[in-house]
Amino acid sequence: MSDPRARFPWGLTVATGLALVLLCGLGTWQVQRLHWKEALIAEAAAAAAQPPRPVAEVLAGPAPEFRAVTLTCAGLASAPFVELQTVQDGQVGVRLVSACRPDPAGPTFLVDRGFVADTVSARPPVAVSDTPVDLTAEVRHTPPPGPMAAPPSGPHFYARDTPAMARALTVSGPVAAETLYATTSSNPDWAALQPSAPPAAFSNNHLGYALTWFGLALALLGTYVALLRRRMSAPTPGKSST
Repeated sequence: MSDPRARFPWGLTVATGLALVLLCGLGTWQVQRLHWKEALIAEAAAAAAQPPRPVAEVLAGPAPEFRAVTLTCAGLASAPFVELQTVQDGQVGVRLVSACRPDPAGPTFLVDRGFVADTVSARPPVAVSDTPVDLTAEVRHTPPPGPMAAPPSGPHFYARDTPAMARALTVSGPVAAETLYATTSSNPDWAALQPSAPPAAFSNNHLGYALTWFGLALALLGTYVALLRRRMSAPTPGKSST
């Protein structure tokens, strides 16, 4: 009679065990990422729901991103701007970005004044003015553009690049890392300008990833059990089963 221990696939068992540990570890990590992302989304929603506060006060706090702020920008209604090519609600257009220094002793902010559809050829006037414009805006951190981003063409940008936009707007002095997305209009008499803060770009696919890794682990375990049963039930060559 054959000895089952002689046919036991120790190498396959060790390899399968290591693979299962890896797959289950990846699944567990994705579950942890899921909880982290859900907390991040909840924090962003809670921050956006808080009442507007002066921009300097909010930026001095521990978590300014997504907070609503108030500020006053001199001459913003007719300030120079650069155009950022984008798509909003399925419509192609540009977002107008201008510079604002609400505090003479503080940094300059780039203010995203809003979206203008490509079907609109007109633009706000550009002229020197000290007329104050009171704004409400939302704070967003601005990551640098990716390596595949197209370079700007004069005042036309294809990626949000804070240093390059500041240079194009001839900003001198320090520039804040945050972009302020206007949620009230700098030009209320010009309806084509649509001030808004775009939705937070939080991708939350971690549950699907976790299910994929755990599913692969179950499939691997099922395959191993099937192979093991076949291996252990097969007669040893050259030996009688009686």
